[in-house]
Amino acid sequence: MRVQTVSVFVDDQQRALEFYTGVLGFTVAADVSLGEFRWLTVVSPEAPDGVQLLLEPKAHPAVRPFTSALAADGIPFLQLGVDDVRAEHERLIAAGVVFTQPPTPMGPVITAVLDDTCGNLLQLVQTVG
Repeated sequence: MRVQTVSVFVDDQQRALEFYTGVLGFTVAADVSLGEFRWLTVVSPEAPDGVQLLLEPKAHPAVRPFTSALAADGIPFLQLGVDDVRAEHERLIAAGVVFTQPPTPMGPVITAVLDDTCGNLLQLVQTVG
């Protein structure tokens, strides 16, 4: 058994697609029309057979209060592993991404937190020796 797909609840699927592919660098794994919404997944180009992120609309009534509370409290919804947090921070700042926490050493990791423009905070994580 393995993790195959993880939902990331988003305000707008198209805006999320543009951010996750055009800014973060993920690639589209699936884009299937389901009427009003889409089955829209992205994956890391470094692991094309790895875990897919489902850019899922915030259509269920419980989702919006949940994700809003996390964002308001500064809690990241998802952690993304990177080789160099500081380099990614600089690259993303240059692309106009808003960070709520700059690269910060935290014991065995360095983390930074960014706004995905779709209602979520994401945490970049670099494991250090």
